[in-house]
Amino acid sequence: MTRLPIRFRLTAAFALATALVLAGAGVFVYVRLRADLDDALRDALRVRARAFVAGRSAGTGDSNEGFAQLLASGRVVRAAGPVRRQPLTRAELRRAARDAVLVDRRVPEVEGQARILAEPTPGRSRTAVVLVGQSLQDRDEALASVVASFAIGIPLAVLAASLLGFGLATAGFGPVETMRRRASRISLLDDGERLPLPAAHDEIRRLGETLNTMLDRLRAAFERERRFVADASHELRTPVAVVKAELEAALRVGDHGPETREALHAAVEECEHLVQLAEDLLVLARAGDGRLPIRCEPLHARALLRDVRERALVRAAARGRTITLDAPERLAVDADPLRVRQALGNLVDNALRHGEGAITLRAREAPGGVELDVGDEGLGFPVELGDRAFERFNRGARARNERGAGLGLAIVRAIAEAHGGHAAIVPGAETTVRVWLPANLAVAQRAISAAGDAAG
Repeated sequence: MTRLPIRFRLTAAFALATALVLAGAGVFVYVRLRADLDDALRDALRVRARAFVAGRSAGTGDSNEGFAQLLASGRVVRAAGPVRRQPLTRAELRRAARDAVLVDRRVPEVEGQARILAEPTPGRSRTAVVLVGQSLQDRDEALASVVASFAIGIPLAVLAASLLGFGLATAGFGPVETMRRRASRISLLDDGERLPLPAAHDEIRRLGETLNTMLDRLRAAFERERRFVADASHELRTPVAVVKAELEAALRVGDHGPETREALHAAVEECEHLVQLAEDLLVLARAGDGRLPIRCEPLHARALLRDVRERALVRAAARGRTITLDAPERLAVDADPLRVRQALGNLVDNALRHGEGAITLRAREAPGGVELDVGDEGLGFPVELGDRAFERFNRGARARNERGAGLGLAIVRAIAEAHGGHAAIVPGAETTVRVWLPANLAVAQRAISAAGDAAG
């Protein structure tokens, strides 16, 4: 039950409660009706017994449902109805001579079971007993009819109550579902978006007010973090660039020993790393603010990948790696060349640092856009990373001992989302990251064709 939605649990609880109440009411009605019928039958038997003793009709007629007898010393003196032999035992007769006796018994001449009342006759001998009986068939049929009515009516009532309970639960949780749908669309970047509140001042409204207050706190914290990252990255660029320039100048003009020169080279490399880190943080801060500048223009996909490949060939050759290109000749995409090169360059840099074998740059037309893949022959991303590989500063166990801040894939995703696309890891034995960019392919291809014709 704990795994079922709360609406179904409430409906089940409502149906169970309804069934218990109706079953209790049915038992009460049955017991009460049986007691009333028994009392009425007992009173009717007493009236008939007195009438029979007085010599009046006992109301039995010729039916097989009632009978009356006047007994003296255990013998039938006078009888009315189909029963001619007295149906009581000797012990019951002795008790009936002193006080009234009421028994239920099968009598062959009477349909069904009979109820028999035997009591002493007033004004006669001590052994005189009047005995009247009545078939219980009508009484049993009435009780059976009530039981059948409850057997049919209770399940139908429980079903109707369940449908009503489900409808009430659905209506009651309608505001919660409305808040859930709105919450799935809310972004921390939109200050005006809030959860809708129901008109009633109830628990659900208080929950919505609490969540809206929490959302305001999260937005404030997010804004403080974004401003801090943007300001820190902006302020770091200038002093780090100055330090790098001074170190490069010292390398050019100074006559240093091998150890000092090696230390200066290492310091320059670390400065380059800090400059890149500051640039990456600024890109992510702008992307988080929703203002990452994108200047789209028609691009030739093969030329774009060729440019990325040429920029990385020297580093790939130094590591004994190759970079291959697979893209159609006239495939075009509408994107920002600087940002897309930055994203693909980050992917190639990751492949050179953490991958193995040949690196493949691939472009293909996809529904609604273009897919740009960067893959290598490595072991793939660790299973524990999954989609978290695109989070900031998130690095796998194999990459923690290598240089890098863990921002490359985060920037790739930020650039793809700024274009309205997305980035994802392609499942498979090899390591492949795919960037999907939406594009008006017809417009981009016409622009590329027109540029080619003009150049020709």
